[in-house]
Amino acid sequence: MEQFDGTIRRMEEWKEQISQFWRLAIEQLRHAPPAQLYAAAAIVVFTTLLFLSRLLKRAKANTIVLTGLSGSGKTILFYQLRDGSTHQGTVTSMEPNEGTFVLHGETTKKGKIKPVHIVDVPGHSRLRPKLDEYLPQAAGVVFVVDALDFLPNCRAASEYLYDLLTKGSIVKKKIPLLILCNKTDKVTAHTKDFIRRQLEKEIDKLRTSRSAISEADVTNEFTLGVPGEPFSFTQSSNKVTTAEASGLTGEISQLEEFIREYVKP
Repeated sequence: MEQFDGTIRRMEEWKEQISQFWRLAIEQLRHAPPAQLYAAAAIVVFTTLLFLSRLLKRAKANTIVLTGLSGSGKTILFYQLRDGSTHQGTVTSMEPNEGTFVLHGETTKKGKIKPVHIVDVPGHSRLRPKLDEYLPQAAGVVFVVDALDFLPNCRAASEYLYDLLTKGSIVKKKIPLLILCNKTDKVTAHTKDFIRRQLEKEIDKLRTSRSAISEADVTNEFTLGVPGEPFSFTQSSNKVTTAEASGLTGEISQLEEFIREYVKP
């Protein structure tokens, strides 16, 4: 959140600098001969473009948000990304874990590696509004699913995922979303393909039931899917992919690939 506030402050400072420059330039142009007028105009355009390019470079999203139901293993994944540890004994987070760091799997690579801002948002329903604080700078969202204990939580996970896929701040920016099936090292864990199909079926049911609610009661900002067709994640406005991981064993290569696809090294 501090990083986002800093970006906002820089944007305001640059805005004021550009305004001052324009006022000064206009005053000078009033008294300039034609030749100097063209030269001054070129300088103004060049300087403005330079300011804008710096602004866009600084404001570029570099945050990856981890979210999902409580107990899905988000916090362990956060620590694996940060330092390669599991931090055994961690309890359900009540506050976001966040940090900006070079991914642990890249610490031995040569050359300059771009740090990533990772945020682990608590999964408890009362704490989910904190997610909105980080989405403006999000380059991607990782929705973590417990592949071992998936079926009892399928409905709750589908409802949360439905809300994410219809959230204006995600849809408008087309933020890519990864459904990360965690704990797949266990023999009884469900596969990512099974989990994807079940989530699509459950979201299809939710779509039908929520469309029957009066518009005054609907809190979702966008509709989901194609009317008259079974729901598929391919119908989403933003790209949705699935992957597998194991926080306990440190097998997070597919998660790292997703991160580096949207936050370039």
